[in-house]
Amino acid sequence: MTRRPQAWSKVITCELQRPSKKKEMITYGNVNHPSAEVIQAVKGSCDKISSDPADVIPDADVIVLCMPVHQYRDALNRLAPYINRTKKEVYVGTVYGQAGFNWMVHEVERNYRLENVVTFAIGLIPWICRTMKYGELGANYGTKVVNVAAVTPRNKFDRLKEIFFDDITVRWHQGKGEFYQACSFLSLTLSVDNQIIHPCRCYGLWKRYGGKWAAEDDIPFFYKDFDDVSAKCMMLLDADYSSVRDAVRKAFPDREFKYMLDYLTLERVTHNSKHANIKDSFKNSEQLALIKTPTMKLDDGTYALDTEGRFFTDDIPYGVLIARWVGQEFGVETPFIDEIIEWAGSMRGEHFLKDGKIDLDYCMKQIGKTGIPPAYGITDVKEILD
Repeated sequence: MTRRPQAWSKVITCELQRPSKKKEMITYGNVNHPSAEVIQAVKGSCDKISSDPADVIPDADVIVLCMPVHQYRDALNRLAPYINRTKKEVYVGTVYGQAGFNWMVHEVERNYRLENVVTFAIGLIPWICRTMKYGELGANYGTKVVNVAAVTPRNKFDRLKEIFFDDITVRWHQGKGEFYQACSFLSLTLSVDNQIIHPCRCYGLWKRYGGKWAAEDDIPFFYKDFDDVSAKCMMLLDADYSSVRDAVRKAFPDREFKYMLDYLTLERVTHNSKHANIKDSFKNSEQLALIKTPTMKLDDGTYALDTEGRFFTDDIPYGVLIARWVGQEFGVETPFIDEIIEWAGSMRGEHFLKDGKIDLDYCMKQIGKTGIPPAYGITDVKEILD
């Protein structure tokens, strides 16, 4: 299912790539990409391609959302009326478990009286991927060594691993990428790393360069050129997150929260790495080396941080702000989280905080504006667990 069915080919190709030693850029469509070595090409066929959920959802046994986080809730409400109630089980999930995906699915279960849904969310996106030619060609830069997913009901994990999880990692990556079960969706919500990495790197680029560059060649790579300024921002933000995680563990002592980890520990687990610090984890990552900084070209020919992209629309209202709400409810001070939220808000004309607290009137005035628990009717922090 896609908004642009006419742009999709019946046969889709995914290239498993690794960075090339060559410096030149390769153009696909109107987009320049760093050159890479193709290790393997995998092809698949699409039986149905449509923008209408009525065409594809009733036959689906597994429904997977692959889209920006802030679009999940709207997509679920579009899909829910067409989920086949006669099937014993329909698996509804996402490849990236940021922002309390279970809260969103449980909302549509209530609203549409669905009783056969198994909900799942993968913690970190299992691979680094890029679109090379929309609807036809993608690039995959490799899988994580360890992948984590939350599932409810919990006893459905093994079945999902058999019919889905293994097929997207170990089958195509020489046995790498095994999936393990998280004890709670909250583990993913408070430790998946995009919401920590992206805002800090963007803030660091703004601090160091003003978030603007005269020419495209001047723009640093997002990860390969990671610097001390961005690393310090990440250290401070992750420290605030750790304080929130500690409060959660104290409030729910019966939960293991094995995979609710700080950034560097999670990176070592998922990548089987031994990086000593945050900066090295990015600069030395072959998997991340090809990722460019998302920018937009201005009318004067210069380039600026893309504040309309998902690093701002996902990782603030559906990431950092959720941690801020949980911390606020548990009485945890989060000074750098506040700094990031205020800075990002100033870049986009948004004000999620007021008088040292989350501005609930502002956050709730528009459906889907943020992903904080009150958006789903959860006002008691003790009810945030699945």
